[in-house]
Amino acid sequence: MAESLIEYEDACEEVRAVYDDIMRTRKVEHVNNFWKAIAHHPPTLARTWEAMKAVMADDGGLDPLMKELIYIAVSVANGCDYCIASHTAAARRKGMTEAMHGELLAVIGMASATNALATAHRVPID
Repeated sequence: MAESLIEYEDACEEVRAVYDDIMRTRKVEHVNNFWKAIAHHPPTLARTWEAMKAVMADDGGLDPLMKELIYIAVSVANGCDYCIASHTAAARRKGMTEAMHGELLAVIGMASATNALATAHRVPID
């Protein structure tokens, strides 16, 4: 069974401060359930948010859409339905088209298949 979510009105001051930063940074009116779930341990919430904010910032060498596409691919590989849905929505907001999404899924599927074959055959690196 899923752990309860910490809603803004029920959160302690430390958690509300992180929620406020999430909403301000993402320019949204609510906090995603992921953050509400990990808010049971405020240090983990704060640490994870700060790391996420830094890694997904718009000022890196990868453009924001590319970061979301990578996040989707890793989430598929790890079987995280929540992150697949969340980062697919974020990628769409950042310009991912249906054609791009289809091609991304084709690449993920192909990589999964060839990874499995290479692993099963213990193919030596050449």
